[in-house]
Amino acid sequence: MRARAGKWSFVSDQRVQQLQRQVRVKEERIIELETENAILHLKLAEKLKQDIKELHSSSLILVRNYQGQYQDCLSGIVAAIQRTQLYNETLQAYQSRAVLLEQSLQEINEQYQIEKQKRKLLHNSLVELKGNIRVHCRIRPLLPFDNELDDPVLQNSSLCEKVIHAVDDETVLVKCNRPGHPLINKTYNFERVYGPAESQRIVFEEMRPLLISLLDGYNVCVMAYGQTGSGKSYTMLGPYSKDEPALPSECHDDLGIIPRAAEELFRLISENPSRSPRVEVSIVEVYNNEIFDLLAKDSSTLVSGVKRDVITSREGKKELLQLTSESVSSAGEFMNLVTGGLQLRAKHPTWVHADSSRSHLVITATLTAAASPGSAASDQMPLKAPSCPSPPPSVRGERPRAARRASSPGPAPVGPAEPLRQAQARLQLVDLAGSECIGASGVTGLARRETSCINRSLAALADVLGALAEHRGHVPYRNSKLTHFLQDSIGGDAKLLVILCVSPCQKSLAETLQCLGFGTRARRVQRGQAKRRGFPASGKPR
Repeated sequence: MRARAGKWSFVSDQRVQQLQRQVRVKEERIIELETENAILHLKLAEKLKQDIKELHSSSLILVRNYQGQYQDCLSGIVAAIQRTQLYNETLQAYQSRAVLLEQSLQEINEQYQIEKQKRKLLHNSLVELKGNIRVHCRIRPLLPFDNELDDPVLQNSSLCEKVIHAVDDETVLVKCNRPGHPLINKTYNFERVYGPAESQRIVFEEMRPLLISLLDGYNVCVMAYGQTGSGKSYTMLGPYSKDEPALPSECHDDLGIIPRAAEELFRLISENPSRSPRVEVSIVEVYNNEIFDLLAKDSSTLVSGVKRDVITSREGKKELLQLTSESVSSAGEFMNLVTGGLQLRAKHPTWVHADSSRSHLVITATLTAAASPGSAASDQMPLKAPSCPSPPPSVRGERPRAARRASSPGPAPVGPAEPLRQAQARLQLVDLAGSECIGASGVTGLARRETSCINRSLAALADVLGALAEHRGHVPYRNSKLTHFLQDSIGGDAKLLVILCVSPCQKSLAETLQCLGFGTRARRVQRGQAKRRGFPASGKPR
């Protein structure tokens, strides 16, 4: 038992020693690990310290860079503000200069308008001294029927293009380049040129001074010339309607020269009632080279339009024998007579114009007033012209006329209390029929004869102007009833204004060039200074 106990004791001691050695090994390992851990802590601390130092250095560099960039940005902002202030000052200087330039431009423009008006007055004075015919040109706008061509292939062709242009208020430019045709680039100068956008009021304002001349005792004639559909009747009458004729009292922007002239004439008369002249109106048309009185009515038939003949009065003036004149005292009465005459005017639709006038319309307003003291006897007329025998009036037989009220055969007799001598001044407003190509208009029969007569009478008018411009010894007034009747206005001492009406489109180019050439010839006519009758002067500029 003792031996066994000793053996177990020896084994236990060995085991204890073994465990003690293991414990020492572990403790040594723990010490090593703690040593390594301490070393790692030291290294980590050094690393962190180094990193912090580097981070601090980097932060300092970044801060310095940021401060540098901030200073640069701040300097840039300050510089930008300074530049902006400089720009603002420069802009204000430019604005001030622009205001000064605008004021200077306005002053120059005002001075230009003044000088232009002076030039116009001087030119008008020169025209009056030379006796030249005033010529205006009006270019109408393109209208829907300008695109209506018989050939569908030509619907979108260049024939509908605009080739007539108003360069300024005195110059017309014709510019056309058609394939297979020579280039046309030509200008025409007239006293006044109206563009397509200019209104009826502007056209009338240009001829308004002629009405003052009329009241001062000058004969005045305003004539619209051009091809069919160029705007002659619109310029002279406005948008005429048989159902609702436009009267001067109506606020109508499209009123033509005739209703505006009627209104202005009686307005001017009303300004000086003490010298109010008597106003008598006559209306005739030249149809197929015959003159018909549209205010007369043959007592034996219900056909209106009595034929009249041109005679020469004792004073050497051209007059119509037994012409019917009706006295009027207002613009409304004036236009009522015009409306009645227009309803009798010959018209016929053609391919060129659906409401084509087939006659020349002449509306005459005769002003009669007491002759001013000291006026020449040749400027005066007796109270009643001497009567002369005449054949009975012939009535137009080509086409029936509508019945109308009877009109007075002439001026009412003047009482013995009126002065023995009186002065007369005459205003003639002429709406010529349009020239047209017979082939293009598509007319036949009677309408073809009408077209032929219209073209011949307009050609006779051009011949008369050509003879006057060239100072020929013989002027062929008698080649047409139109020129014979208007002889005193065309070649006499009247103030004559011709308004050329032209279409802007290329398909009317030939007629437009002919019209502009007609106006150019008319401007060359020198007839001597217009003659004033013995009217009391109005004292207004003409």
